[in-house]
Amino acid sequence: MNSVTAHDYAWIRTSPFFRHAQEVGYTLTLIRGRTPEEVLRAAQAEPRGSGNGTDGLIDAENAHRDESDDVWDESYVVGAFSTEGAGGDWTLVLGYDGGLGLGDACVQALSLGGRIVVHSTNGGKPIDLFQWYEDGALRTVFEWALWRDGSTPDALLPELREVGFPLTPEGEHDEDAPDVDGKAAVLALAERLTGVRLTESLLGDATYTLGLVPEQPAEEWSELIIDITDAHGERLYKKWTYEEVAAASERARRQANGPAQLP
Repeated sequence: MNSVTAHDYAWIRTSPFFRHAQEVGYTLTLIRGRTPEEVLRAAQAEPRGSGNGTDGLIDAENAHRDESDDVWDESYVVGAFSTEGAGGDWTLVLGYDGGLGLGDACVQALSLGGRIVVHSTNGGKPIDLFQWYEDGALRTVFEWALWRDGSTPDALLPELREVGFPLTPEGEHDEDAPDVDGKAAVLALAERLTGVRLTESLLGDATYTLGLVPEQPAEEWSELIIDITDAHGERLYKKWTYEEVAAASERARRQANGPAQLP
């Protein structure tokens, strides 16, 4: 059994590469049983040749930004290469994309008959996500391991505890457990599910097949959710439907266009 824990990924906190990935935002996707070429085609990526290591990937992304006139352009360069893991070859896809990722529909399709594990951050004041897909289904997703979602949100609970997340066997917060580096624990969890050990040399020395992933069309939405946890562990959760947001916007519009109210 793979016994990797968060301690095995302590290197990320002294890694210039990983610091850059955290600052600008990244998505790292591990896909079983698909070649880099298959993945890039599924993402409708425009071929951009190859790049040597993470430096080559960063240079390609910077070149794309320099040639784009649109500051809001959400297309981005990804690099992909094949690596050995549990059950055969996996394709590793890395993009400095602000946490956009390949898109749920693309990832779900690529996971049919296989497995995909994704972790990401959006940079800045980060949202750090972990996602596990199996045969087209999003099995487990979380930002904070305490609040899990997906079709089987508790399926990874033993592994979450073993890599270092302070959880009880029932999935609640374990006040007696030591604190853990959450990102390091996520990388350890990804390794347990894929058998792929991420190292600075693996990512830094690989030859990446590069592709420009086009900007994705805006998705229709049906609800707005605010889910915030403050430094004291207090959680604010509020959900509004599209109809409620639209009605509030219409009321604000009418008030703005109506006669001025005297104090």
